[in-house]
This record gives sequence, structure tokens and C-alpha cells, in this order.
Amino acid sequence: MMMIKKIVLLILISVSLNATAQRDAFNWSKDGLNYYAIQDGNIVKSDPKKNTTAIVLKKESMIPQGETVALNPEKYFFSNDYSKVLLFVNTAKVWRYNTRGDYWVADLITGKLKKLGNNLPSQSLMFAKFSPDNKQVAYVSEHNIFCEDLLSGNIKKLTVDGTRKMINGTFDWVYEEEFGCRDGFRWSADSKQIAYWQVDANKIRDYYMLNTTDSVYSSVIPVEYPKVGQPPSPVKIGVVSLANGMTRWMKIEGDPRQNYLTRMEWSDANELIVQQLDRKQQESKLIYCNTTDGSARTFWAENDNAWVDMNTDNPVGWKWVNNYQDFLWVSEKDGWRHIYKISRDGKITTLLTKGDYDIGEIKAIDETNNYVY
Repeated sequence: MMMIKKIVLLILISVSLNATAQRDAFNWSKDGLNYYAIQDGNIVKSDPKKNTTAIVLKKESMIPQGETVALNPEKYFFSNDYSKVLLFVNTAKVWRYNTRGDYWVADLITGKLKKLGNNLPSQSLMFAKFSPDNKQVAYVSEHNIFCEDLLSGNIKKLTVDGTRKMINGTFDWVYEEEFGCRDGFRWSADSKQIAYWQVDANKIRDYYMLNTTDSVYSSVIPVEYPKVGQPPSPVKIGVVSLANGMTRWMKIEGDPRQNYLTRMEWSDANELIVQQLDRKQQESKLIYCNTTDGSARTFWAENDNAWVDMNTDNPVGWKWVNNYQDFLWVSEKDGWRHIYKISRDGKITTLLTKGDYDIGEIKAIDETNNYVY
């Protein structure tokens, strides 16, 4: 049983990196023993202990058929078995960050290079992710969720009601601005289901912005934006089956126009864990949702007369420890920003960072040696 008692405090200094460690192209392996980076157009794997570097994907292997120039990925992601690499290229900005573009899959065993979503508009794919079994990739395009089989190339459209005002698998401006929410879907561990957010902005009026930078004449850009005193877009969470395309909606209590669903992850084979904030952001609830029948129950909550701060600026992933029996949670409930260990049932809460000080954020967890960085 894990008994985290040691907290390591880090002083982080921001430095400028050279061009070879470009953008977000520096990734650690799952075991933390190696890291990957882009060097001279190649994706390389480095062992910092041995001070060795080996090419994993050559620049020449990233040249599409019929082309002469290699792809220049802004980001890349490995499948769980490290047999394939997902390359994110030709990117475009959505609100603040480049989260829309094209995705290619490079097979490290066969050497094949394939573009995903060939029947979809160019530069329209978002948040592509390998399935845990490495056989499929899911992504968002034009507010709908798709799943593509890597062997057959068959593409399934898992949601069909997506529009500018009905948003599946990603978020509207409010969630992006207030909670840093962008990536809006999660694979189940068995690769058979996908849990996702749906944002209904149909009753949100447009705020008109002017784009005066892209051409000689300005253009009007409508943005669904609730002004002060107006209700935000209602949001719900569904789980879609890849077998039949049916979505089961989670029955979370509370008016969706007066509550936010700010975090969601799989916690078990048939269970989600969800964070709900009220409209004033003074109450945070952690909720388990049964994906077989949609039932939901609150198991932990905290309140603040001012407001409850978000647990993290990057609301993707859940910090489970002790074989999913506990999780680490950041809270200001005692007046300081501290790390707590909370039991799965929410009945046991243990303060890990004791003292009159704030922690910034959890950078890493070394469960073997009982350290939190």
C-alpha cells in the first residue's frame, strides 16, 4: 500500500531552448528512462544515463508519397506499444493554441506513412489519440467524433449532430477560457468505448468580433459568448459504443445551465470520475458515473465562500496511486494550496504538504520511492 510521506519542492527556472528541441516535441517514455525529441528532422530516442541517441523515425520516412518534402510535426504521439507514431502537422489556432490540423500515422515496423481522415476537410482534425489496443485512432472533426481503423482504413462517425452550436469532443470559448478545457474525449481501457463532453450552445447568442489582420478587408467572426448574467452553454457527458454507435448519457444531478463539468476521466472499466463546479465556482463535487446505466453519485465535495480554484491548469488525466485505491488532489480548502491523498471512496483524506505555504503544481509522482515532486 502506498504511503506517500515525502514531498520534494522544486525551484523551476525558465530558459530558452535551442531550435532542435522545437515546440512540444520533447517527450519522456512511459517508464521515464528515455526521452524523445526531434533532431535534424528525425525523431530520436535518447538515454540520459548512457548518453546515447538512436534514430526512431528518419526524416526520409516522413515524406508522403508523391512529395519531396518531409512532414514537420508540431507534436507527435506514440502508440502504447511504441510501434506507431502519430504526427500532428499543418496546424491552425483555435482560440489560443494550435489544436486543429492534419494527422499522419507512421508505422515503425512496416515503414508505411498514412494520412488520417482522408474524406474529411484538410486541417480539420483535432486531438487524435491511439486506442489503448493500438489498432484505432479517434479524433474530432467539425464538431463530431470519428474513429478510424488503422488496418482497414474504415472510418466510423460516432456522433452525427455536431455543428458550430452543438459541440462534441471539444469545447466552446467559455470552457477553454475559464477551465483550460480543449481535448473533450477519452478512450476506455478496453478500446470499445469513448467518453466525451457535449456542449449545447444553441441558445447562446453570438458576440461579433472583427478580423482585421488576415486580408485587406475585415471579416466578421461570430463567437457564441454568454454576456454577464446570461446562462452559459449546458454541458453533458456521454459514452459512445464503437460497436453500435449508441451514446449513453450520464445522469449527473444539477441544472447543466448552472453547473460546469470541468474534469472527466475513466476510473474503472465501467466508471467515470467527474468534477462538477457550480456556476459561482464555490462548490466542487467529485462524482462517480456508472457507464452501464448512467447513474451518478457524489463521493467528495469541498466549498469556499470566495471560490474553489481548479485542481490543475491542464485538466487531462487523474493522479491515481496505490493501484487506483487513492488519488492525489490539490485543494485550498484549509487556506493554503496543498496536496491531499484521498481514498477512492472519499472517506479518508490525508494532508501531504503540511505547513503555511502554497504548492505550485504536481510535476511528477515517484510512487516506488514515495516522492511527490
